[in-house]
Amino acid sequence: MTWPDNGASAAARQQMAAALTEGRVSEWTDAFAAIPRHVFVPRFYQQDTTGAWQSLTWGDPGYLEAVYSDEALTTQLDDQGVPTSSSSQPSVMLRMLEALDAEEGHQVLELGTGTGYNAALLSHRVGDKAVTSIDIDHGLMKAAGTHLDTVGLRPTLARADGAQGWPGRAPYDRIIATVGLHSIPWPLLDQAAPEAVIVVPLGYGIVRVTVTGPGHASGRFLPTPAYFMARRSNGAAPRFDETARQQPTDTTVPPADLLERLKFPASLALPGYISCSWKDSDGNLESVGLWTPDGSTATAHVSGAVRQCGPRRLWDTVEGLAESFIGTPDLEDFHLTITPAGQVVSYGEAGGPSWALPATP
Repeated sequence: MTWPDNGASAAARQQMAAALTEGRVSEWTDAFAAIPRHVFVPRFYQQDTTGAWQSLTWGDPGYLEAVYSDEALTTQLDDQGVPTSSSSQPSVMLRMLEALDAEEGHQVLELGTGTGYNAALLSHRVGDKAVTSIDIDHGLMKAAGTHLDTVGLRPTLARADGAQGWPGRAPYDRIIATVGLHSIPWPLLDQAAPEAVIVVPLGYGIVRVTVTGPGHASGRFLPTPAYFMARRSNGAAPRFDETARQQPTDTTVPPADLLERLKFPASLALPGYISCSWKDSDGNLESVGLWTPDGSTATAHVSGAVRQCGPRRLWDTVEGLAESFIGTPDLEDFHLTITPAGQVVSYGEAGGPSWALPATP
């Protein structure tokens, strides 16, 4: 092995692999035990108590413990200090890989190469010749290639928009995305083999569907909630200044509901929404804000005052969701049905709430 390694890192790797499966049998345990995450995350960033980002690398106190913890790690920041790439939480990666059910003989397509760690896990399981991984970020792709080469794995890497897939290696028996989507891109369905399994993050959940025919697929969401960095696209900034000038209306929906029990269904009803919150000096929630890529913006105060602006009245949608659900809905009760006419998520039995997903551009 030519990468930095010692007894501590080897032990940490084995310990993490065992902890992820909590004593149960998993076909992916060997992959997590064999692939050194620290090679793929040679540097990551943590915020200190002031909110400033600090980098940690091999040899820094706490680095090894963090790399082999069950935590997502920020691996890239833009010029404004906004995270643009991360190494996903290992337990979420495991759940997705288990749902993918990939095995030797399957051709696998991955959207969102990132650090290359997930591509390495896939390559260990099915063989690197069967794995194709794509990402839009040239710098990430170059670094991922180096990481993979370091551990002796050489899957096919390509710089491309994940929404377009990679037709040159199609058809694929398994397709997985490690980037947040609003719907399953149609090119992926075109590049999927008959009965292919597709596992992708949609909103604040992860869906697993099986291709049942040309342009047709169906499945349900995994019970594991998750949020992945969204596929890169342009969107309007929140218009909080304009919102503050609007006449308030009353709501009976607590602002905390958006951050908790309605978080997932809101991500279906309001694709691409982003939320934030404000707290008082004692740390108690004071209000929440949310906005969508079209510039629609809303704020809701614990007093019940709501202010909204933009093309859509976002909080009206939140109130509709609050009427649809009593308590926190279980993610596995949400189903995705895909036909050539569109993609629809439905909840519960026939006749329950449903949402048409936007086409991925």
